[in-house]
Amino acid sequence: MDVVTLTAIGLLTGATTVLFGFGGGFVAVPVVAWADAALGTTALPVATATSALVMVVNAAFATAVTPRPVLLALRGSGALLPLLAAGACAGAYASRFAPPALARWAFVAYTALTALDLLLRPGFLRTATPPGAEPARTPRPLPTGVGAPIGAVAAFLGVGGSVMTVPALRRAGHPMRTATALANPLTLAVALPAVAVSLAASPPPAAATGAGLIGLVDPYAAGALLLGALPVIAVLRRRPPRIPDRLHACAYLALLGLVALAMLLTGD
Repeated sequence: MDVVTLTAIGLLTGATTVLFGFGGGFVAVPVVAWADAALGTTALPVATATSALVMVVNAAFATAVTPRPVLLALRGSGALLPLLAAGACAGAYASRFAPPALARWAFVAYTALTALDLLLRPGFLRTATPPGAEPARTPRPLPTGVGAPIGAVAAFLGVGGSVMTVPALRRAGHPMRTATALANPLTLAVALPAVAVSLAASPPPAAATGAGLIGLVDPYAAGALLLGALPVIAVLRRRPPRIPDRLHACAYLALLGLVALAMLLTGD
């Protein structure tokens, strides 16, 4: 896959970072696995590690340009961040030893189950407040206890955590626009330690030969993806599109389905 194609796909990762809080992980994992298919069974671990690096840069940049009043909605979640990071360290380390087939099918299964949960359970596409009841209360912070499990699963799958934090934030009372914006700093807490573990890892000798990897990271693919993503993040944060909340939630759900399908078709 050439640099032009990867950069064009980077445009999409920038859009998903701003519009859905994905940080690029859900797009980057299948794309990098495809781009590095010649690595064989090592392609998915490389895709997961490279995705984490892309997410760090995208999420850090998106967080830096997010209006401060939006970020203040995370007040009361201070203990959540170190637990996300601790879980991410464990998940990234475990991913080094997991069979590639297990990681791929876990990615597909988790994404598909999440999509079904969002579709069927109240609180994401439709309000959980019964008809005639009082409006929902002020948005609540995420429970601290979810930090370690979210971090571990997200780092193991290379998805950054937004697939768990965006639905949780929405069910805590936030509109999609706020939930997706807050997903970026939470993604950063997951992706930073995951990248540190991935960069310290040594790929199998057969995969390292002539592959140009740094640890398990493909710097060529990561650079091309970021080249496309960062300008899009800057533009969309400055002039965010006005999307009706329910339509925004439906688009998030549709993207989850597309990503699960793409990953299903990736690999042997």
